[in-house]
Amino acid sequence: MGKRIHNFNAGPAALPLPVLEKIREELLDFKGSGMSILEVSHRSKWFDDVINDAVERTKRILNLGDDFHVLFIQGGASMQFCMVPMNLCIEGKPADYINTGTWATKAIKEAKVLKKDVRVIASSEDKNFSYIPKDYKISADSAYLHFTSNNTIKGTQWRELPQVKDVPLVSDMSSDFMSRPFDVRPFGLIYAGAQKNIGPAGTCMVIVRKDMLKRTPGDLPAMLKYTTFADNNSMYNTPSCFSIYVIALVLKWLEETIGGLEKMAQINRQKGDVIYGFIDKSDFYKGTAEKDSRSLMNVTFRLPTEDLEKKFIAEATDNRLGGLKGHRSVGGCRASIYNATGLDAVKTLTEFMAEFERKAG
Repeated sequence: MGKRIHNFNAGPAALPLPVLEKIREELLDFKGSGMSILEVSHRSKWFDDVINDAVERTKRILNLGDDFHVLFIQGGASMQFCMVPMNLCIEGKPADYINTGTWATKAIKEAKVLKKDVRVIASSEDKNFSYIPKDYKISADSAYLHFTSNNTIKGTQWRELPQVKDVPLVSDMSSDFMSRPFDVRPFGLIYAGAQKNIGPAGTCMVIVRKDMLKRTPGDLPAMLKYTTFADNNSMYNTPSCFSIYVIALVLKWLEETIGGLEKMAQINRQKGDVIYGFIDKSDFYKGTAEKDSRSLMNVTFRLPTEDLEKKFIAEATDNRLGGLKGHRSVGGCRASIYNATGLDAVKTLTEFMAEFERKAG
């Protein structure tokens, strides 16, 4: 394993080493089937056990009751930008959105393409999406309130989730899902692309409260209805079998090795304290997100010049620290410190940052 690097990619992102080792162990002969998981039929008992294990672990980890479905849908989180309004909008009621960056902006755009009554009740665009809005008002007439819990590009995160009464929350949790405990009861629907924090690319986990399914119009195409996936245990058509298999392994690691979301949140806070503590003491590195909105998943920062940033990223790569280039739309640097990126990786990164500053600062 000497060739492995410290992986700070934003997605596809790091996976736990024990999970990768288990995949390698089972790759040629999955559970005595004589086949790889890549070859096993999705209609077989072998895959039934995989998908049911992923569902049950999700329910245990999040303390979900029987009033929620756990679904796996292709198309990534971006497919949900249209599926959410298609399925959950109510005639005569607006759908409320809070805009905190690129992915929220895209979700709003897709809802408007569908000619839905969209109301943007708050936005942080006035300061280049560097903070989470706190001044917003939720009306009782809303069909739902949509927000993006963590923003991979700008490095902001909701520290506390929006407080609502009777309006169901809908959230894109792609980049901080399973990173901390939260109360699922206010949510009508949660969706998360797997490739950031719970698995490889290829599927999106959708958690939907059963009463929300009553809103699904009957005239939608089958593959755009949540009811299609709920009624068929996500196997109306061939699902992303390998992705779901890896998700089940990641959830097992989170539940049995880490010890659940409280433990995971504690580790994530430690990682954040290390890197943000270093940045705050430096005059060379500057964080881009406001301090009370900083993400514990995606740490965004700048150096004094773009030339220094290019040099920093190149030298970091040479030192086995990968994925530190900021998103192409904003530049700069970004360290994605998802669940599978360990505290040791973050400490190694800050040691490199200190040495780079000493030489170039």
